[in-house]
Amino acid sequence: MSTEKEKMLGGELYNPFDSELSKDRYHAKQALHAYNKLGPADAKEQKKQIKALFGTVGKQYQIEQPFFCDYGYNIHIGAFFFANYNCTILDVAKVTIGDHVMFGPNVGIYTVNHPLNSERRKTGLEHAHPVTIGNNVWVGGHTVILPGVTIGENSVIGAGSVVTKDIPANVVAVGNPCKVLRAITADDI
Repeated sequence: MSTEKEKMLGGELYNPFDSELSKDRYHAKQALHAYNKLGPADAKEQKKQIKALFGTVGKQYQIEQPFFCDYGYNIHIGAFFFANYNCTILDVAKVTIGDHVMFGPNVGIYTVNHPLNSERRKTGLEHAHPVTIGNNVWVGGHTVILPGVTIGENSVIGAGSVVTKDIPANVVAVGNPCKVLRAITADDI
C-alpha cells in the first residue's frame, strides 16, 4: 500500500493533510521563516539554508527574499540560478531548473492541481505534475508556470505570462495563455 507521500510524488491523487506531509510542510515553513528573516549581510547563511532545504543546488545561486515553497526537497536548481523577490514554488511534484536560469520578481511555479470534478474536489484530494525548466532560460516577472510544463533551453518567457503548455527551446513566448512569438536569432541582443 502506498503512503500519501508516495502517491503525491507519483502524480496520483493524495491527501495533503496526511501527518507525514503536514510535518514536511511545517519543516519547510520553519526553514523559510528563518531564511526570510536573514539580513543582507547573511549571504553565506542564506545559501546554507537553501542548500539544506532544496533537493539539490548547483554552484552559485541567489534567491532574493522573501521566497516561499511547500516542501523544498522537490526543488532542484542548476548552477548560476537567480530568483528575484517574491518567488513562490509549490513543489508538490519535482521542479527541475537548469543552469543559468533567471526569474524576474513574483514568479510562481505551481506543480499542484485540484480535481476538476467538484465532488472529487470536495474530498480535499490533490494531484501534481513536475515542472522542468531548461538551461539558459529567462522567466519574466509575474509569470505563472502551471503543473506539467516543460520550458526548453535558451527560451525567454515574457513578463506576466501564464504558461499552461510546454514551450520549445530557443523561442520568445508571452501571454495568457503563453504562446510562442518567434524564434530567438543570432541578431537578438
